[in-house]
Amino acid sequence: MDLYRPVTIGSLVLSGNLFLAPVAGYTDRIFRSICAEAGADLSFTELVSSEALVRLAAAGPPEKAEDFPYAARPPDGRPYAVQLFGSDPETLGAACALLAPLRPGLVDLNAGCPVPKVVKSGAGSAMMRDPPRLGRAVEAMVRAAEKSLGGVPVTVKIRSGWDAACKNYAECARAAEQSGAAMVSLHPRTRSQFYGGKSEWPLVADLAGRLSVPVAGSGDLFSPEDAAAMLAETGCAAVMFARGAMGNPFIFGETKALLTTGSWTPPAGELRFAAGLRHLEALALELGEKPACLEMRKQFCAYTKGASGGARLRRELVHAETVDQYRRILDGADA
Repeated sequence: MDLYRPVTIGSLVLSGNLFLAPVAGYTDRIFRSICAEAGADLSFTELVSSEALVRLAAAGPPEKAEDFPYAARPPDGRPYAVQLFGSDPETLGAACALLAPLRPGLVDLNAGCPVPKVVKSGAGSAMMRDPPRLGRAVEAMVRAAEKSLGGVPVTVKIRSGWDAACKNYAECARAAEQSGAAMVSLHPRTRSQFYGGKSEWPLVADLAGRLSVPVAGSGDLFSPEDAAAMLAETGCAAVMFARGAMGNPFIFGETKALLTTGSWTPPAGELRFAAGLRHLEALALELGEKPACLEMRKQFCAYTKGASGGARLRRELVHAETVDQYRRILDGADA
């Protein structure tokens, strides 16, 4: 069986199965576009608050991409997914309807984020403690998508459960599927694990065998070989790179090469620096130079990971305040 293959998610047909996962603070629209050019078949926004969108609409309905700072369409124009989080089904539905100006390829419900400030509001992985409410949220989003978004698919991202004593991923996925979800993505760690320990890939295989809709797997995907192994071992329809893609958008092209030809060649190290600078320059045009330089400090911690002298570079880059300072620090650095 070919491991690199098309994926059909409701009405959305994708030519491949390598996805950029939603990562808060990292998957801005510029980075998503860079990943798409490097081979990502679908990219997800960082999680967007449904309550914030509805409050924004109360002051005047958002009408253009600039009104959605975290969910804006990437400049490449390719299909992308907006991920919403929230605890109230009707608010999630209302927020979904507001996304019409963005024309997303699909809308995803975050039911997996473990961060305390998200969980304490009843959102993220807290939704898995109440599968019927998760189902109602999907139903509300599907209704909104059919009415306002032309019927784009609604999908769900979950974890394996709340903790080791409550691994209810199958129940939550079934509730989502029965409520109209067109795909379920599983990060096989519990909420209590956060990002520690080892993700349980057999749970991805189990879920893929239970559902009639596609299952995407994530967790511990840091190399093309990891993605190939997950696809082969679990039978999942797609894989989602998260931390493995941070600072390394080339991982998508590398993985596609491995899956289709059996081998891959890493790009020249300086290309990662060049991608980071392109990211910075584009962000500066959107946000202004100073905010972009501050925002990119954490991004460059990822872009310089594994580089010779990377620790020294990072110490210097966290003090850079202009695009030229970034360039001077990186100029001549041994990638």
